[in-house]
Amino acid sequence: VSIRALILELMARLRDELDLTYLFITHDLAVSKYISDRIAIMYLGKIVESGPKDLVFSNPRHPYTLALLSAIPIPDPKPRRKRVLLKGEIPSPINPPPGCRLHPRCPRAKPVCSREEPELVECEEGHLVACHLVP
Repeated sequence: VSIRALILELMARLRDELDLTYLFITHDLAVSKYISDRIAIMYLGKIVESGPKDLVFSNPRHPYTLALLSAIPIPDPKPRRKRVLLKGEIPSPINPPPGCRLHPRCPRAKPVCSREEPELVECEEGHLVACHLVP
């Protein structure tokens, strides 16, 4: 057992025993799924999707979340899944593009995406998404 796993187990046990709340920042989606009840996905400093972990992982709605989840390797090579690729360079977080920060790289971007920054809106109970293309 790794030290990392022991620390995560300790955090989970303390959370449950002491009714704690954590703000856990990570790039490791497997760890976030293990340790979290709710997940927020950020792109260039903005939350683009947030919700209960099971909803975000089973029904991702934002193109960036879809790309992140499609990049996770799956242990069984037989099932195929479509990868969502984001082309181009990552914009500067100091000088982000106008509108949706993902629009220069988004495979689904429309003209409105470059003009208006989308608000986080509830697409289903507790599941928030900031995307002009998500009803």
